[in-house]
Amino acid sequence: MEYNTKKKRLPLPEYGRAVQKMVDHALTLENREERQHCAETIVSIMDGMFPVAKENGEVRQKLWDHLAIMSDFKLDIDYPCEVIRKETFNEPPTKIPYLKGEVKYKHYGRFVEQMIATACEMEEGEERDRLIELITIQMKKDYLAWNKDTVDNKQIFDDLREYSDGKIDIQEGHIKGYQQQYNNQQRNNQKRKKVFKKKY
Repeated sequence: MEYNTKKKRLPLPEYGRAVQKMVDHALTLENREERQHCAETIVSIMDGMFPVAKENGEVRQKLWDHLAIMSDFKLDIDYPCEVIRKETFNEPPTKIPYLKGEVKYKHYGRFVEQMIATACEMEEGEERDRLIELITIQMKKDYLAWNKDTVDNKQIFDDLREYSDGKIDIQEGHIKGYQQQYNNQQRNNQKRKKVFKKKY
């Protein structure tokens, strides 16, 4: 018995060894017209293997790209579109640079830091107040995910004040409204979970 692990490695395993053999056969055809017809037939077969992908408008382009890759870019035919080149295919992916700078409190994360910076730049008004409310709710969630026990509202407000260099200073009078909004959100989440459990 011959195992697949001992056979030639497939460039694109998702199409299987049968399709790869078709591509290898197309490479042996000396007649250009026959080779063209064979390539078009192979692409039609590949297209039928993933019917869901047809919703993607670029699927045809990808199929011809895949045919070129499976032939090691040696299949000499008239491609109906410009396919990927071997030089481009072998290029290493562009490195994504890491964000520089330390996060002050890792349990809040960089996203919260960015939201606070945005709020600091906004003019006073309802939109800014709403964003600050959302920030405090997110900070409490992040804090509780890091420290499962409990968190005092004042701790959140103190951290927010420190993060914003004093530009966002929530006073004690805001605690009640903030706590009510957080509690309402928690209750709504619990209701959604119960409805989901009943359905499934």
